[in-house]
Parts: sequence; structure tokens; C-alpha cells
Amino acid sequence: MSTVSANAITAEEFFQWVNQPDNRDRRFELHEGEVIEMPPAGKYHGFVCGNVAGILRNFSIQRGKGYVCTNDAGVIVGRDPDSVRGPDVTFYEDDETADDMSRQYAANPPLLAVEVISPSDRFNSIMLRVTQLLNRGVKVVWVVDPEMRDVSLCQAGQEPRLVSGNELLSGGTALPDFECAVSELFAIPRK
Repeated sequence: MSTVSANAITAEEFFQWVNQPDNRDRRFELHEGEVIEMPPAGKYHGFVCGNVAGILRNFSIQRGKGYVCTNDAGVIVGRDPDSVRGPDVTFYEDDETADDMSRQYAANPPLLAVEVISPSDRFNSIMLRVTQLLNRGVKVVWVVDPEMRDVSLCQAGQEPRLVSGNELLSGGTALPDFECAVSELFAIPRK
């Protein structure tokens, strides 16, 4: 049984804290009320995240619904004590507009969350994040490994499915009409 620190903060307090001038250029997450600083990822990590976001955005434009969030946009994955995770890319399909979209952390889960493994990530921390996201109601989590150039497709109640190379990555139960070759996530677009 875990105990909650007397200094545990809420997601709302965390949002105010990370947006103080001294913290704005740093990356943090909140785990059970405790602040965790995350090291910045490298260029290749950002490139892969950009590809994932671009592919999903093109998909949302093509079908005329849904939208993508990037840059570790916070998702509340637990309350009392609060936990806030920042997946690399998320895909939503709701009625929000840009005008009424929350300026703080998402209280409602995205359909899809994407975690791109960075050099500082550890297996246990990745699995904790995936579990928290799925438990919060995210339908599908992709764990993208840029070094191995593969993706683990994770859905609640199912074993992760590994896809790589020119195999087709699906949107699973969240986006059944989505498919792309895994190799597209790691390729520089060329004419």
C-alpha cells in the first residue's frame, strides 16, 4: 500500500507550478502528487514524434474528424493523489473546438496515446505510463521504439502486439479505419 506525501499536489497546482517562469523551459510529469523532472529528448526522438503527429493529422483531415495534440500535452491519469502524464502524441475525437479547448490538462482521455521511447526511458517507467493511460480510458497506446524501428500496440485486456518494417500499424479499437506502414514513422518524406 502506498502512502501519499503530505506535500502531494493536485493537477491544477502542478499546472500553475510548471508554468512559473523558472520552470517553463523544463519538462515535468506528476506521479501520485509528486513532481518528476524529465530530461529533454534528442533530435531523432523529435523527428519520429513529428512523423507520428503528421501522419495522424493527415488521417484526421482525410476523414474530417479528430485532432492531434503534441509536445507532451498533459493528460490527467489519476486523482487523489493526482498523476499527469505527457504522451508524446495524442489523438482526440470529441466536440471541442480550438476556442473552448482546455488550456490546462486534459481531464478526458484521448482515443490514442503515443509514447516514443527516448534514451533516458526505462522499461518499468514506460509500462507504468502505458498502464495508467489504459486504466484512465485511453483505448490504444502505441509504444514506438525508434532504435528498433518497431511499435508495440497496447490495448486494455490484450497482450501487446509488436509490428515492424512494412507491416501495417492499425489504430486498433480506437481508430479501426487507420493504417500505415510502421516504416513511415521513421522515414524522411521524399518525392
